Amino acid sequence: MCRMQSEQLADRVLGVVTKSLSSYSFDFQGARIITGQEEGAYGWITVNYLLGKFAQKSSWLDLISYESKDEGTFGALDLGGASTQITFVPQNNTPGTADSYLQFRLYGKDYSIYTHSFLCYGKDQALWQKLAKDIQVANNGILKDPCFHSGYEKTVNVSDLYKTPCTKKFEMTLPFEQFEIQGTGDYQQCQQSILGLFNTSYCPYSQCAFNGIFLPPLQGNFGAFSAFYFVMNFLNLTSEELSQENVIEMMRNFCSRPWEEVKASFVGVKEKYLSEYCFSGTYILSLLLQGYHFTADSWKHIHFIGKIHGSDAGWTLGYMLNLTNMIPAEKPISLPLPHSTYVFLMILFSLILVAVVITGLFIFHKPSFFRKEVV
Repeated sequence: MCRMQSEQLADRVLGVVTKSLSSYSFDFQGARIITGQEEGAYGWITVNYLLGKFAQKSSWLDLISYESKDEGTFGALDLGGASTQITFVPQNNTPGTADSYLQFRLYGKDYSIYTHSFLCYGKDQALWQKLAKDIQVANNGILKDPCFHSGYEKTVNVSDLYKTPCTKKFEMTLPFEQFEIQGTGDYQQCQQSILGLFNTSYCPYSQCAFNGIFLPPLQGNFGAFSAFYFVMNFLNLTSEELSQENVIEMMRNFCSRPWEEVKASFVGVKEKYLSEYCFSGTYILSLLLQGYHFTADSWKHIHFIGKIHGSDAGWTLGYMLNLTNMIPAEKPISLPLPHSTYVFLMILFSLILVAVVITGLFIFHKPSFFRKEVV
């Protein structure tokens, strides 16, 4: 997003970072801004590495065989403030654009993954887009917004609204320098307003997400992390027992609550963040259901995750794993035993050793008993 706003500023920041880190004693390899496609791919690597999807763990009964897991990898759904990514292994390589797929070889298995990054469709930039779109039909600088709780009011500078590159397509000359948001708290109307950001009027491929972007049929389970998790966790919507209908109904109830009641229920939460949860939750549902085409049946395959085995889900670990070659392209010749198996074998061998010692001592002290048995 920084490079999109100002390439010169981004280069200056990277220059300062490079100069600073180069002064340290470690082998600094340089600094750069990763692409959205890389971010999606590294998030996919992180999720599947932490879930153990790339390699079958060895056991004490099967120390020689080493196979990839058969149940398939998880897809990755990442949501930030500026962009969102979807990455997964399709069942078949449905023809799409040349840059739709990335190829990886991990632990001796080839993976062809679909990944796409939707810039300007992170939750913060999506909100700015929605405001820039809706303010065009506002009356006298007052925007009645269903994505904010009833009773909520906020003044926004028009200059701030058009400051981000994501709102440039909506920019127009307005007869006021500021406008006031007045919340009405209506989930259904909020969703309709958000859907105006997704252009689904054309698709040059067999299937698209939105804005003419190719999207193959969804396949398998998905781990949804970053803002997907943080927002849905705050709204208590991460339970896998909740159906799509349950989640929508809970969002409808949350958005309809008066602002004063919401503030009283969540003391200590900053008003800026608290005021946007109705929009953010509704946006997540709209993105997943209408943008990515999850259905009532496939909803149960979405798992909102913050940490996996104590490690944060996100692209950074995947980037480090790839950079340091900690995930080999080919199968290792042998695997170290898991800690639990190692402990089990140590206990087993210790018990055998104790049994042998006790038997030897018994024979040593009562040899006549064994002579009678022989006769």
